[in-house]
Amino acid sequence: MDFDLSEEQTLARDTARKFAREEIAPTVEADEEAHRFRPERVQKMAELGFFGSVIEERFGGTQFGHLAACIMAEEVAKVHASWGLPFNMQMNGPALIIQKYGNDEQKEKYIPQLVAGQWLGCFAITEPNTGSDVASMKTTAAETEGGFLLNGQKTWISQAHVADMGIVYAYTDRDKGAKGMSAFVVDFKTTKGISTMPIEKKFGLYCAPTSEVYFEDAFVPKSAMLGARGDGFKICMTMLDSTRLSCAARAVGVAGACIDASVAYAKERTQFGKPLASFQMIQEELARMVVEHEAARLLVYRAATNKDKHPQQRNTHETSIAKYFAAESAVHCANTAMKILGSYGYSNEYPVGRFLRDSKSFQVVEGTSNIQKIIISRHVLEEA
Repeated sequence: MDFDLSEEQTLARDTARKFAREEIAPTVEADEEAHRFRPERVQKMAELGFFGSVIEERFGGTQFGHLAACIMAEEVAKVHASWGLPFNMQMNGPALIIQKYGNDEQKEKYIPQLVAGQWLGCFAITEPNTGSDVASMKTTAAETEGGFLLNGQKTWISQAHVADMGIVYAYTDRDKGAKGMSAFVVDFKTTKGISTMPIEKKFGLYCAPTSEVYFEDAFVPKSAMLGARGDGFKICMTMLDSTRLSCAARAVGVAGACIDASVAYAKERTQFGKPLASFQMIQEELARMVVEHEAARLLVYRAATNKDKHPQQRNTHETSIAKYFAAESAVHCANTAMKILGSYGYSNEYPVGRFLRDSKSFQVVEGTSNIQKIIISRHVLEEA
């Protein structure tokens, strides 16, 4: 498979790299300490085309493709993983799924605003007792005159308390199981009955806002339904094929940052009169990091390339492989970087503590590593 980047992909990479180094890097430490989210930065990212790679030009997109989107997410996450989240909240989640399943009115209303960063987006799946088992969610959408009443609670929803809109998954016909789930495009700031609460104490991703969301007889019109009634589970799984891939790309970025930090420290730090880099045990650790990192990148690029070549096909298997391996690689690289830096790794003077905290999220969000292994094994067993 040829991974020579096209002119558009090279431009996307260079633009994201320059933006991350010049706009994000200078404030990383201060923003981390303050747990600061900067909505104006989302708009700057939008102005540079970050959220248009998989969106049609008529809605403000560039149509550079999934590979370009992954490359940009990787470059941004290499500097600060928190800022990889908007790729999903603006593009891979709401905008792309509305483009695929929405009607003309929904497309015109929401996609240009998300791509341009004028509106902040989110998607609401996870609940207090619903994580990997999406079909077990409790949120309901009861039909009423002119629309539906949403009732329930969502948790760990990225960007929800700052969002203008979101894709909400709820049961319209619980007796039908997963086939009774529907999806809705909801205006968060103007719909009565929706309240949010920031989750302020987290292990990592300090600058990526995360929220609880409560629906109490929140009325949404029939026109808010995305796709057909009962299509929610299918829509959700389709969406996860894209958001998981972006998550994998961000994991590749963090792993790359771990390698760079480890190499720089190993060359600089001396013990027993020699640089750490001269010790074979350190060299072995670095070699394993590099091999895993490169393998993860290739898996992510393969999955993204296949999505670009075959847009009408599901690529759940390839995406799960990429997401699982990239997440595990990122955590291993972060753990190894902590060991190489020793007590300095444990200090906030160096960034590897942040890398470790942020890397752990990749094993959980958009489907845990165990869920990815289940998906992979089922695919193999069905083919055998």
